[in-house]
Amino acid sequence: MKTKAYHEWLQGLEQLTRNQRKAVFIHLNADVSGAALANELERNQGNACPHCQSDRLGRWGYQSGLPRFRCRDCGKCFNALTGTMLARLRHKERWLDYSQALIEGLTVRAAAERCSINKTTSFRWRHRFLDEIADLKADNLAGIVEADETYFPLSFKGSRQMPRPPHRRGHATHQRGTGDNQVPVLVLRDRHGATTDFKLTAATQAEETPIISQVVASDAVLCTDGGASLKGAARQAGIDHRALNQSAGVRVLAGVYHIQNVNAYDSRLKTWMRRFHGVATKYLENYLGWRRGLERWGNQISPQLILQAAMGRSGDFRLLTQT
Repeated sequence: MKTKAYHEWLQGLEQLTRNQRKAVFIHLNADVSGAALANELERNQGNACPHCQSDRLGRWGYQSGLPRFRCRDCGKCFNALTGTMLARLRHKERWLDYSQALIEGLTVRAAAERCSINKTTSFRWRHRFLDEIADLKADNLAGIVEADETYFPLSFKGSRQMPRPPHRRGHATHQRGTGDNQVPVLVLRDRHGATTDFKLTAATQAEETPIISQVVASDAVLCTDGGASLKGAARQAGIDHRALNQSAGVRVLAGVYHIQNVNAYDSRLKTWMRRFHGVATKYLENYLGWRRGLERWGNQISPQLILQAAMGRSGDFRLLTQT
């Protein structure tokens, strides 16, 4: 653009509406964001073909702004997104902004407005980004391990086919207790902060025993509120168990055995969930994983880390869930 035309364009900015200014800003930053994303993906590009795992690769131009490779053994082409949950999604230049929206815990509509995308696109991106992150959970809890069940309302939010008549607006769905309209989630957390959780169909010993056996170290001490199911699960798994009789006012045993950490985590989880005004039960595990990641990554979290975790590059991220 010539200098005279540039100055005329610059003077015209004062006449733009608010939405027009926002569109210009997004357009000007798209190239910068797209280049940053391409550099991030290329920097973390794997060394093997996702189709046959061969390391005999060759450059094969560019596709959708990303370097393209061709395997010399199987002859198939791929890029950094092939085989990941982010493959074939558009508007890559806005992914880092969307990752930041996830860090801030924005709702679907707020994230859509932040990235100037449709709310349906925002919803689709949310669960594509969270699908891999939901699997990043601690699988070896040691030392003193606290366990407790927490409950979320059974929700068919967004479903067109339901096994019951739809509730009318204003229906009291948040009943207390552990009835059929509540979904139990078993949360386990050790004193190092490693956390894992499991959505259950029912809070029974039969469902909890294999979980306890799988994720709790054999020499650990399991602390619970004295519920029969967790007590029986610990016994069947051969795990040393300490039960607190909270109904009698017993909150701590021997000065160290308590479940205050896991209860505090449950409280933070539910407080954070309120912003979404109800979560569909079929997506509950994605939200549980989302919150676990925010808690565990802490100050280390960044849009780049969220992006790589969403792509399934979890080798380095699994270490963050354990330490």
